[in-house]
Amino acid sequence: MKELRLSGMAHAYQQQLELPLHQQLEAHHLIGHLVQTEQLSRSQEKTTYYLKLAKLRLPAIPQQVNCSAARNLTKEQLGTLLEGNYLDQGENVLVTGATGCGKSYLACALGHQACLQGRKTTYFSMNRFIEKITLSKLEGSYLKLLNHLERQSLIILDDFGLQPMQQDVKLALLQILEERHGRKATLVTSQLPVGAWHEYINEPTIADAILDRLTAGAHRIELKGESLRRKSKAK
Repeated sequence: MKELRLSGMAHAYQQQLELPLHQQLEAHHLIGHLVQTEQLSRSQEKTTYYLKLAKLRLPAIPQQVNCSAARNLTKEQLGTLLEGNYLDQGENVLVTGATGCGKSYLACALGHQACLQGRKTTYFSMNRFIEKITLSKLEGSYLKLLNHLERQSLIILDDFGLQPMQQDVKLALLQILEERHGRKATLVTSQLPVGAWHEYINEPTIADAILDRLTAGAHRIELKGESLRRKSKAK
């Protein structure tokens, strides 16, 4: 079993061998138990691997997301996203709100859930995204980056609107969104309301194209309430 890399099955069988004979499972039950254990082990290894590759900024989990009327986020909204249908249908998620209201935490929680469901996920702060695009073009690895991003079921762009984008980054963003449109999901968080994104991009033609691909059929969440960071420090 170990030579075949069936580590979960090998561990479960070893546990059976350590039991008294009268407590060990009969052959057909044992086979089912071993296969089920191996399946669970592989699923856990895959999740751990995807979480490592995602490089989520925060160790957020859905169970710790605060849903309330004060935050303008209901359990039904969150539950719908956690089901993952938006990933299957290539629908975007746009999360806006003031600084410290929990946008990044919500984004990372959804990214964590996507990894649990076996979906490849990649997280970028917008600063890091801009650096990645610029550096890949200088190094000649831009096409490789595009191919990598195209394989991701979910791309998270955190803090959209904080840093100016150069022309080449705007065009790269448009190209990425165009290739993902209707096929793969993109989650964007921003302190700016969606209505201000056109002015932020500051290039009418490109802004129209980017927003058309970002907002069409997107799930929108406008978080409200006081800063969770200040609240935590006060406690």
